[in-house]
Amino acid sequence: MILAASHLVTGDGKTHLQNAALRLETDGRIGFIGSREEMKHRYPEDAAQDFGEATILPGLFDMHVHFGYYYSQPDIGNYDDYMIAYYALRQASSALRLGITTVRDLSSPHNLLKQLRLAGEKGYVKVPRIFHSDTGICMTGGHGHQDGIVEADGPWALRKEIRRQCRDGADWVKILTSNREDLAEFTQEELDAAVDESHRRGYKAAVHAGTQPSIQMCIDAGFDTVEHGTFMTAEQGRQMAEKGIAWVPTITAYAYLYQQTRKLIEEGGDLSNPISARAVKDQAFFKPAYESYRDHFKEIYDTGVTVLAGTDMVLYGAPPLPLNRELAYMVEYGITPLEAIRTATVNPARVLGIDKETGCLKEGLLADILVVKGNAAADIAALNQVLEVRMAGKSVFKAPEEPCCP
Repeated sequence: MILAASHLVTGDGKTHLQNAALRLETDGRIGFIGSREEMKHRYPEDAAQDFGEATILPGLFDMHVHFGYYYSQPDIGNYDDYMIAYYALRQASSALRLGITTVRDLSSPHNLLKQLRLAGEKGYVKVPRIFHSDTGICMTGGHGHQDGIVEADGPWALRKEIRRQCRDGADWVKILTSNREDLAEFTQEELDAAVDESHRRGYKAAVHAGTQPSIQMCIDAGFDTVEHGTFMTAEQGRQMAEKGIAWVPTITAYAYLYQQTRKLIEEGGDLSNPISARAVKDQAFFKPAYESYRDHFKEIYDTGVTVLAGTDMVLYGAPPLPLNRELAYMVEYGITPLEAIRTATVNPARVLGIDKETGCLKEGLLADILVVKGNAAADIAALNQVLEVRMAGKSVFKAPEEPCCP
């Protein structure tokens, strides 16, 4: 099978081929990549689908999701284990429709993502490729404790919880050490122990750290990814680049919260939802957070720190998994569409250790493919118009065909 389009973006941050095509092999991998004409000459008998003025690019990665975050639902009392599983499956289905073929879930209810992935492997449901932590870990009374996050205090309690999570099948460890205040919730000794225990066991560790001094403490501890890093400095970006620590800014989550809380305050609205009420209370934080990303994203990006796209969208009524918006913000704040796409393809594949299998359009890799209308290399908004999504060559989503006549 041959797929062709006016544009092909490999995901490496610089390569944009025009009038290009690729061949899907029977084993679900990518065969030859070249021009439309060369493809016809080499494989004249192959069936072909030409998408016309469209872009073929790698399936996207969302490196910060919470498929099982049901806590913002207005009827939270209805969410038993069954309903939570249905909710997570809906999130997974939304991911595929948006062109997201790989996710990293950074805290959902215990065993939920492990079982959702297994259901996908058994063919019971269609889901993206899943990497996951178990529930996140915070200090007693720390950020997230009211939303199912496990509480642990002291180096040995942290080590014990990390050991339990590794035993139970987690792929990553997730630590939370700051909220809206300039308070480092875990001590340096505790953070060092969490990283040491994770790495000693061969696991990578992510950390929620948005404020100072917790960001610097997490850099010093040597976490593998810093989530949010809202008020990071360029100097800290350089330190992270030198130490191989990746940054997941989750710009959209903060921009959306700032815009929505401002709207609720100015126009009034329903604050019966506890998450909405809490967000309004924190509006004084969201404004400078939004401005910090806007004013400093490009400066930090230019330090060479590895940037990973992630959405972290959990607010009720918000657009699910708005990865297209996340990349659009990155472009608005100063990088190119090709560079933005790299943060959701090649970069996360390398951090997850699967870049020899997927994350790029390259001969021999799995055919995880997204096709969008328009030229994504020139206009990142093309990601808003998904035409087809494939995982290992198999179609997992196809947009309905537009009627040919009124």
